[in-house]
Amino acid sequence: MRKHLVTALGLVAMSLLAYPTRGEEGHRELGPHVHGHGTLNIAIEDKRVSLELEVPGMDIVGFEHAPSTDDQKSAVEKAKARLEKPLGVFSLPAAAGCTVAEVKVAIEAEHAHHDGDDEKHDAKDDHDHDHDAAGGHNQFEATYALDCANPSELTTITFDYFALFAGAHDLTVNVVTAKGQSKYEVSRSKPTLDLGGIM
Repeated sequence: MRKHLVTALGLVAMSLLAYPTRGEEGHRELGPHVHGHGTLNIAIEDKRVSLELEVPGMDIVGFEHAPSTDDQKSAVEKAKARLEKPLGVFSLPAAAGCTVAEVKVAIEAEHAHHDGDDEKHDAKDDHDHDHDAAGGHNQFEATYALDCANPSELTTITFDYFALFAGAHDLTVNVVTAKGQSKYEVSRSKPTLDLGGIM
């Protein structure tokens, strides 16, 4: 099952590289670190829905360094527990009949995804908080696999994510289905995504 999820998300990543209107947004993960903004990749294949969420730690728990106090450790555990319940983070139509098949939530150092000195922070990285010199920016990464009895009913997703995490402001959502690929923006002020045209 894990191999299937990795393959599906790999296809999302590869297909998004060729997305014709990617513009500057297509390079967000290689650009300056942005607080309040995360990415959700969704691949829908047959009855399996694979999701991959990547968001800065600041958005989820209010800090990006490794937790050092009891309060910070508690905040991380609480956030991970929330993220481990994807149907509480993303509300799907009941008619789709989706159940959770797999969940993995981790905290990763963002710098682990980049190579070379050109990824160091520069004047564009304008933060007013301290970072752990060794760890850089930490981000939450969650991967989910859902099995949906009626995937054609996945016409909307409501992002309860914004209500759960006060620091989250918007998400870029990349969706790949049998009909093609699409890119959307959802935000705290517009938390519902309409997928009717691609299902």
